[in-house]
Amino acid sequence: MNRKKLIKLAVIAGLVGFGAFWLLTLPQTLDPSKVAQLTGSAEKGALVFAAAGCSSCHSAKDGDPLILSGGRAFPSDFGTFYAPNISPDTENGLGNWTLAEFATALKKGVSPKRKHYYPAFPYTTYQNMELTDIADLFAYLKTLPAASNPSIAHDVAFPFSIRRGLGLWKRIFMPNGFHMPDTGLSVTEKRGRYLVEAMGHCTECHTPRNFLGGLMQDRWLAGGPNPDGKGRIPNITPHADGIGGWEEIDVVTYLNSGFTPEYDSAGGAMVEVIENMKHLPESDLKAIAAHLRNVGPKEK
Repeated sequence: MNRKKLIKLAVIAGLVGFGAFWLLTLPQTLDPSKVAQLTGSAEKGALVFAAAGCSSCHSAKDGDPLILSGGRAFPSDFGTFYAPNISPDTENGLGNWTLAEFATALKKGVSPKRKHYYPAFPYTTYQNMELTDIADLFAYLKTLPAASNPSIAHDVAFPFSIRRGLGLWKRIFMPNGFHMPDTGLSVTEKRGRYLVEAMGHCTECHTPRNFLGGLMQDRWLAGGPNPDGKGRIPNITPHADGIGGWEEIDVVTYLNSGFTPEYDSAGGAMVEVIENMKHLPESDLKAIAAHLRNVGPKEK
């Protein structure tokens, strides 16, 4: 085979490969008709806001938890991610977003500009949220104070700076539905699963990740290294290394007060999680406890 034919074949192969990459990484959006009839309740959205922990990432550190101006830094092995402004500001926040765009962000991890979000934004969990809850949350967010702070660009090095590649990441690592099947679950246990695996995104911190940032399904909620390199995220499975000795009341008390059965107290990011959990009814905290006690025990 002569050189011209080799070059021609190489060009064709390159074009085919690029075309396949382009199609496989195409950002997916939610059909707007799925939310067209939803108006949302801000009152109900306040509880979704608490369960989803929006203020823990999007408000300024030690600032007003209802001013979602963004800016917090989240260091990781892939670079530093910065939480964006999600206040109802029309220039730098979500003020001009539609409900369909908001739902697409949470369930597909895609921005209104049809760009993939990095999974530092826990859409891998939020994808399990009901559209009615998303509509309620959107309605509530629109009642909060607007903040004019521009979002800070992420500091991510090549090749992770190529957002289009996240389309492949999603195909490989984005879970398809809930980790725990609903077979045989009680109403309370299903509610607990929803709070943990949809809104609360507990798995995003308490499940270790592989070298590409995918959640390790066989180590579900078993804890692991803190992404910022400081300390370790605890095991919250019902193993002796985790919360195996805890009763339901211990989990509820911890989520209400931050105190463990050993009279230790929560620290780090968990402090803000507990501030959010305080707003949930006791029935939801009991549901979370029921779900965690159902999770397969794992060693840390």
